[in-house]
Amino acid sequence: MSRRVVTVRSDAPVSAAVERMRRFGFSALPVVNARHRLVGVVSLLDVLRHRESGGTDADAVDDVMNPDVLAMPPTASPAVVAARMRSHGELRVMPIVERGALVGVVTRSDLLRPRRPRGRFGALARRLVGRDDAADEALLALARPGRERPAAVATTPVREVMTPDPVTVRPTDPVEVAVELLLARRHTALPVVDGGGLLVGVVSEADLLTGRARDVGAVMTRTPVTLPAGATVGDAVALVADRGLRMVPVVDGGVLVGVVSRGDLV
Repeated sequence: MSRRVVTVRSDAPVSAAVERMRRFGFSALPVVNARHRLVGVVSLLDVLRHRESGGTDADAVDDVMNPDVLAMPPTASPAVVAARMRSHGELRVMPIVERGALVGVVTRSDLLRPRRPRGRFGALARRLVGRDDAADEALLALARPGRERPAAVATTPVREVMTPDPVTVRPTDPVEVAVELLLARRHTALPVVDGGGLLVGVVSEADLLTGRARDVGAVMTRTPVTLPAGATVGDAVALVADRGLRMVPVVDGGVLVGVVSRGDLV
């Protein structure tokens, strides 16, 4: 569980939530009131849908957030938390609440990390998990430098906001390779390509939480939703808002040329 949690107040403007999610690379934030009581969760998807319906970033987070929050107590076992997160496909952050107060969060990335660092994941897990007394420093390290890019409007080509040459895996790669890349790069999903660069699937954190398969091809989604290279930001926003996608591969003749995420569209 992460005890140092980035939150946003329910009376803050939506722009404040967007700034924090973009700065720390999060897809969702717990929403708290003045007494630090958990009152909801707001995600980049909520923001995109709010904008699509005519809302603005000056509106209060309270108007955009989801107030129906699934939370668990600090005594919950990792197995129970993992089961709950698997059964709720959109859920990536599980707030941990004690007597109504937010005391931490568990993410899918937390569940993918080994609880006892050893073997090939040992060094990676030790770097990422850390100790409570170093948590503030670790949180600051998550902050991302601003990415210079033109202000995107609906007619902006998606090529101008997408991430080109994304990190990928092959269907024959062991699932451990995908886990290691997701943790190290702080991604939620990876495109899966063949030897010629053709997109053949997508593998996500949720796919890897099953823990039963040995290679990526056995757990990946084989018919992912994609965007053509000639699409616009408006096309991407509509697709993400409608389908609730976190990451969309961009293809040109079936060949992967980039990916676009919710963070690229806000």
